[in-house]
Amino acid sequence: MKVAFFDAKPYDIPSFEKYGKENSIEFKFFETKLGEDTAGLASGYDGVCVFVNDTVNAAVLDKLYSMGVKFVVLRCAGYNNVDVEHAFKKVHVAHVPGYSPYAVAEHAMALLLTSVRRIHKAYIRTKDFNFSLSGLTGFDLHGKTVGVVGTGKIGRVFIDICRGFGMNVIAYDKFPAEGSDINYVSLDELLRSSDIISFHCPLTDETRHMINSESIKTLKRGVMLINTSRGEIIDSEALLEGIKNRRIGGACLDVYDEESDIFFKDFSGHIVSDDTLARLISMPNVIVTSHQAFLTEEALDNIAKTTCENIIELCSEGACKNELCYRCDNIEGCRVERCGKCF
Repeated sequence: MKVAFFDAKPYDIPSFEKYGKENSIEFKFFETKLGEDTAGLASGYDGVCVFVNDTVNAAVLDKLYSMGVKFVVLRCAGYNNVDVEHAFKKVHVAHVPGYSPYAVAEHAMALLLTSVRRIHKAYIRTKDFNFSLSGLTGFDLHGKTVGVVGTGKIGRVFIDICRGFGMNVIAYDKFPAEGSDINYVSLDELLRSSDIISFHCPLTDETRHMINSESIKTLKRGVMLINTSRGEIIDSEALLEGIKNRRIGGACLDVYDEESDIFFKDFSGHIVSDDTLARLISMPNVIVTSHQAFLTEEALDNIAKTTCENIIELCSEGACKNELCYRCDNIEGCRVERCGKCF
């Protein structure tokens, strides 16, 4: 089995080489992203392996299909960059639904703690032997209300962490977790009542720009926003305005809605042309990390292992338990219960 691996990074290769060798999968690692201009690189391969910022739209899928590519495997949970509907009956698509919910949830809390206790500022100061405490006053998390949007595996782990800090947790999810003790409220109530809001939901038409100029008006003044999910959940220009007018007290961002041409690259010697991102980073109450919440040794190993298992299943059976199929209304929870091929 030959698989073209796009947007390869040094931290990806060891685990994929390990599991590829164990399963007789030959990976060809390309640094370039998959897109309309680079899809031709997949010629002669059985499938392609892609990440969050690769483009797998209708045009790319048609080109892959014409070259005999049989499957697209995502080494991530999110699949908003793939036209799953167009892929149906052409190219099988599979993802990694869970690799380490702890990695992302713990990063979200790390961002929050760093921000509210000014740890990043103290780190820079003490490097210059400045031990002043002026401007480093934070606030207790204990007793604060945290609103969690999205209660899948990551959201529920984050809820457990917050409870450990003695926080009052409320949550919103279109599909509440059955049998849980989570205190679900409406999205409007969550936005109005939360001191801190953390997003752990997928990007859909309903969640795109969930935080916008109108919804920001309903937020509690001084609210902290954490986004380790997908950048487009928050309208970045509206976020910037919300911070400037003091409605939003701070933001912790591991994702950004225009990140595809910026994140995972080194621009330290260049001028970044994205003015909104540059202004957000310049804000003293904003912390930005470059989509690294997933980046732990355990998560990388699980991603590679599950992706290779997906490839084996697709090649040997023509079906996969982690397949994203447009045959049913619920793409991830196919009603055929994975008892047969989607097509």
